[in-house]
Amino acid sequence: MKKKKREYQSSELVKSFARIYGFEHKLIAFDIKDFLEDYLDESLFKEIKSVNLENGCVIIKIDSPLLKHDFKMRKNFYLKKFHDKFGTDQFHDLQIL
Repeated sequence: MKKKKREYQSSELVKSFARIYGFEHKLIAFDIKDFLEDYLDESLFKEIKSVNLENGCVIIKIDSPLLKHDFKMRKNFYLKKFHDKFGTDQFHDLQIL
């Protein structure tokens, strides 16, 4: 069963509050996590512990050593995917932990 997407994120009110209180980066991190949920197989997505955006760097924490290695090997591929989807002005690097 597919869970409901975060529809509230597209709300102008939420975006306005995010701008005022400085948590716009968290909304982008949620978008990236949603993108990964759609892109990856369900069993692989469950291995992703968290997605954050700090100082222009997407930080993805992964439990599985194999998936972590795959992400590290394909770092440029994923960074390009994120740039294509969310723009290059939001972040400049990807770190896998």
